[in-house]
Amino acid sequence: MDTTTLPVRPTSAADLTALTGKELGPTEWFEVTQERVNAFADATEDHQWIHVDVDKAAASPFGGTIAHGLLTLSLGPYLASRLLSFTGFAHGLNYGYNKVRFPAPVPVGSRIRMRATVVAVEELPGGIQVTTSQVIERQDSDKPVMVAESVARVVAG
Repeated sequence: MDTTTLPVRPTSAADLTALTGKELGPTEWFEVTQERVNAFADATEDHQWIHVDVDKAAASPFGGTIAHGLLTLSLGPYLASRLLSFTGFAHGLNYGYNKVRFPAPVPVGSRIRMRATVVAVEELPGGIQVTTSQVIERQDSDKPVMVAESVARVVAG
């Protein structure tokens, strides 16, 4: 399966299995703005000052506000869809995450992008389970800002 054109568009279990072990990406850069962080804080009721109080956060060790780790995680499906599309299936569902870590912060104004590797493909009654290792990196940083193992379920059309 051609993995040079993104997103990759598998249409069968065999197509997905052929992707096992292949790194997809990276995506294009995505800017994390204060407006997005504020909207996430409003949606989740998590208004901790390090995320939303620009003046107070300027005096912190980070030198400014940082994105919520869970905001970074929540951008995973959007970024992953730029790498791997399940539109060739009847439907796909986010089944969950096996592991999630936030090794480094995301200062507001940073640009992030994702790389993903299909780790496992398992045929199940009624569908296919796809496990993907997702790494989100920040521009000009050697350390990833998120590492997660995502699990999706897709149903053939």
